Amino acid sequence: MSYRVVHYINQFFAGIGGEEKADYAPETREGVVGPGMALNAALGNEAEIVGTVICGDTYFASDMAKTSAEVLELIRKFEPDAVLLGPAFNAGRYGSACGAMGDAISKELGIPVVSGMFPENPGVEMYRKSLYIIETADSARGMGKAVPAMAKLLLKLLKGEKVGLPAEEGYIERGLRINKFFETMASERCVDMFVKKLKGEPFETEYPMPVFDRVDPNPPIVDMANSTVALVTSGGICPKGNPDHIEASSASKYGEYSIEGFDDLTSADHCTAHGGYDATYADDDPDRVLPVDVMREMEKEGVFKKLHNKFYTTVGNGTAVASAKKFGAEIALKLKADGVDAVILTST
Repeated sequence: MSYRVVHYINQFFAGIGGEEKADYAPETREGVVGPGMALNAALGNEAEIVGTVICGDTYFASDMAKTSAEVLELIRKFEPDAVLLGPAFNAGRYGSACGAMGDAISKELGIPVVSGMFPENPGVEMYRKSLYIIETADSARGMGKAVPAMAKLLLKLLKGEKVGLPAEEGYIERGLRINKFFETMASERCVDMFVKKLKGEPFETEYPMPVFDRVDPNPPIVDMANSTVALVTSGGICPKGNPDHIEASSASKYGEYSIEGFDDLTSADHCTAHGGYDATYADDDPDRVLPVDVMREMEKEGVFKKLHNKFYTTVGNGTAVASAKKFGAEIALKLKADGVDAVILTST
């Protein structure tokens, strides 16, 4: 028996285009497209990709619930036994779309589904409990390693075989707790690990702890009255019309805009690009997220010397941690070059 598999990819891997085609509406194609060729070969004679569903990243991110239902119906028409998603590597919107589809497929169709992502892709944290996600490199250069791992795991799921631990199968830990019985007590195993650690021998903990960034705060401003203060936001406030097309989710860029001459932001000149909250009140009065009006009042009162004539903005909704760090580092260098002493960072 050859299992029927459907493959989901974005507009880039379908060869349609890059960002200029990111609003591409969902469509289906018979057989394999792009990386589906390698995946189909890795499946061998046991399964076959019978159809491909394509959707632009921005189209998907603009209304994830609506698009998930739309794409699910396209997948359903192929009557698949399983679905492969991506791999998305470190592409945030693509990973979020793959994760959302994996969640929908698992709940609505109840069939095996596998994707592939870089660990820092926001789709991992959002959806790792919903599906198996093979760990990949941060870009398509890791395709050669990701494809066989995705195909191997999917075939195991299709055949009902036992899936091993993440380190054995290559998938990212899902955060699920499963009972496991040992021949020795926990205290004995703990002592054995401790002895190995003392001897410098390799050992593997049964409960790895998460690692969090620790950032020491900078010292406070000594002379606030003579300082220059800037506004930076992850709330997506931007000039009317979103001229740089900052994505509503999983942002790949940030914007740099002048507020020279602005004492107040209004719905006539600014809006929000953010897709992760109800934008009604932010669009009605952008100062609610980027408080230019209050900052101008404090500037006139002499609380600080000057409000920086530029603000920086992006969307935090689903944006990869690696991307956020990159944005922050670049923005910080620009602010320092402009002589800014302090930053007020606003969110939603």
